[in-house]
Amino acid sequence: MKDFAAIDFETANQYRTSICSVGLVIVRNGEIVDRFYSLIQPEPNFYSYWNTRVHGITQADTENAPVFPFVWKEIAIRIEGLPLVAHNKAFDEGCLKAVFRTYCMDYPDYTFFCTLQSSRKKIKNLPNYQLHTVAACCGYTLENHHHALADAEACAWIAREII
Repeated sequence: MKDFAAIDFETANQYRTSICSVGLVIVRNGEIVDRFYSLIQPEPNFYSYWNTRVHGITQADTENAPVFPFVWKEIAIRIEGLPLVAHNKAFDEGCLKAVFRTYCMDYPDYTFFCTLQSSRKKIKNLPNYQLHTVAACCGYTLENHHHALADAEACAWIAREII
C-alpha cells in the first residue's frame, strides 16, 4: 500500500470513548509525508491505574487538552481520501466509532486495514504478533511503545511492507 494514514489511539480507562491521545502518520507514494500527535481530554474524563501504567498519560497531562471534536477537525483534513491503517483495527476503529457516537458526529465510514491481521497471514513463526515484534520483523525498531505517534509510525512501517 502506498497511500494511507496510520493511526493509533491511547485510552484513559476501560471505555473506548476515553481517547486521551492520538498519533497519525500520513504515507503518500510509500513515503511518510506528515505526522500529527495530540493529547485529548478523555470522555469519561478519568484515568485508570492500568491504562496510565501502559502509556504514562495522566489527568494532569490532559487537563488543558482539547476535546476530541476539535482534534478530529485537524485530522480529518489530513486523511481525506485515504484509507486508515491500525495495528489491531478492532481496538482503534472501535474507539473512533465510539467517540464519534459520544459527540454526536457523523461517522464517514472510513476504510480500515489491520496490520495485526495482515501480519498473522503473511508472517509466519513469530513468537507473538504484538506491534513491537512485527515492527522489528519488518526492520523497524519501536523505541517508545504506547506513545500514540511512535505506535502509528511503527504501524505505517509495517503497512508499507505487508499490506
